[in-house]
Amino acid sequence: MRPLLFALVMCAATAAHADDLLQVWAQARAADPLLRQAAALDGAQEAAAREARAALLPQWQLQRSELRETGGNRWNSTTSSITQPLVDLAALRAWDAGRSQASAQSARLQAAEQGARLRVAEAYFGLLSAQAQLATARANEDAFARQVAEADTRFQAGLSAQVEADQSRAYRELARTGTLAAEAAVADAREALAQLTGGTPPTLQPLRQQLAAQPLPDTADAWAQRAEAANPALRALQLELQASDQRVSSARAGHLPTLSLGVDTQRQRGDGVSAFDAGRTPTQLALRLTVPLFAGGATAAAADRAGFQRDAAREQLEAGRRAVLREVRAEHLSVSQGAAQLQATQAAVEAAERALASTRTGLTLGTRSTTDLLLAIQTLAGAQNAQTQARHRHVLALLALHLAAGSLGDTELAAVNSLLEPN
Repeated sequence: MRPLLFALVMCAATAAHADDLLQVWAQARAADPLLRQAAALDGAQEAAAREARAALLPQWQLQRSELRETGGNRWNSTTSSITQPLVDLAALRAWDAGRSQASAQSARLQAAEQGARLRVAEAYFGLLSAQAQLATARANEDAFARQVAEADTRFQAGLSAQVEADQSRAYRELARTGTLAAEAAVADAREALAQLTGGTPPTLQPLRQQLAAQPLPDTADAWAQRAEAANPALRALQLELQASDQRVSSARAGHLPTLSLGVDTQRQRGDGVSAFDAGRTPTQLALRLTVPLFAGGATAAAADRAGFQRDAAREQLEAGRRAVLREVRAEHLSVSQGAAQLQATQAAVEAAERALASTRTGLTLGTRSTTDLLLAIQTLAGAQNAQTQARHRHVLALLALHLAAGSLGDTELAAVNSLLEPN
């Protein structure tokens, strides 16, 4: 009894420490490399915007030079030059583009966070689905194994032919291949979740057995309008189009004059410097007007390139908008059909269980064959798998709908987490 009691205690301890969806999300949020990559790109783009702004701020250069003549005279010169741009439309529009691009990257980071929530949920329920399929496959294999034992007993007693035992063994071996495939699927699903969390995934809390379909408060058109207004990926594409427009203005402003204010000072010391200049630090204050005349066609080519890039960004935005609207409508339909799918699969399981019980009774009475029993066992396993997949697919479709609409936050994840079986 001691090994049995130890096993029961270990199972109870494992169940007590089962993690839910929010706990796994917290682990993935800190460890997911794709999410950290998006955060790093957001920081890089923000720094790029500050770099573009620097062209509009004062520039200070300090230069020191030392000269020596063949006659032995030596002197040195220290020059300070401060320049403040006053009018530079090209740099101003470049800064505008940098800020728009930074805002676009921030929206992409938001989209990455929402996408990470869905990826965690998919991996979470993917592992639960694989584990459920493995449990069903093992139960199916055990049922066929019992049928083999019964067929052997009946054959030895002269109540059935050898073909029934051989047929039962064939079904058992085929079920064994299904069990092996399910074991491989569980191992792969564990690795998929570990890829997000950075470690071996813990025991997970399953969905409740009595899962009601989640209602949708709005129509598909309302969800589509919400997606067009709030989807962060679409927002990023809109900001990138805005940045492209500003880069076109910056490129075209390359033809315009620029105006800057300069303050230059110079101090000289040494043998070759006159006594009058040695003690002086002359300062020059100047307004500098720069008029570009000809740059070999580079300015016009840059404007053309920026225009084509803007056109490409506009088409990318339209393609993204259509893809999001299609995704919203598809996921809305999937969630709407969830109630019917849950009812259908539940009814299929109940019918398969009744059919299996009737077939076992019929086999005992001689009215049903071994083949009928094997097919009934197989049908029940298929119905149970379909029910598990429908339950997991329903909650994932709900999260995918929120992702497409741009509203997949911790609140939506917590709502699905409340559907899990507590410890």
